[in-house]
Amino acid sequence: MIYIALLRGINVGGNNKINMKKLKETFEQAGMNHVTTYINSGNIIFSSEFQSNEELSLQLEQAILEDFSLPIRVIVRNMAEIQIIMEALPGEWSNDTQMKSDVYFLWDEVNDISVLDKLPLKPGIGHVMYTSGAILFSVNREHVTKSGITKLVGSSLYQHMTVRNVNTTRQIYKLMQAAEQL
Repeated sequence: MIYIALLRGINVGGNNKINMKKLKETFEQAGMNHVTTYINSGNIIFSSEFQSNEELSLQLEQAILEDFSLPIRVIVRNMAEIQIIMEALPGEWSNDTQMKSDVYFLWDEVNDISVLDKLPLKPGIGHVMYTSGAILFSVNREHVTKSGITKLVGSSLYQHMTVRNVNTTRQIYKLMQAAEQL
């Protein structure tokens, strides 16, 4: 089965630096197959014999702790779960000079539509939706600070998610599809 591991908070602002080549080796030593990394923000596509996402997350968090001495949280999602997110993601959303569009991948403990009620968003500015496993948010770049989304950073809710822009998310999905063909 094909999976994506999304690491939270690595290589951001010079903190929690992890070399992707070494991270790939860590995943392989932990028993993952066909390991591919995508950009330095901690996106690792791999295959593994069937295990639960939770088991894989714990196994990978432990391997990262042992190899890098960093307590990094890892969200693991399989191809079917990512496909649900991709089907919900509006095709016209982009991450460019005009628009900021992100996917907030959720840990299981907050993965519920009620998470929308906890977001510090101002009504009518931007678009937000929930789909199983993620919050999808898009706003015109000139309204980002007005939207309230920046208040999410530092909140307790923010500790239970990891963010990727829509361009990165779409590329991850393509890499997962390619891995399925191996």
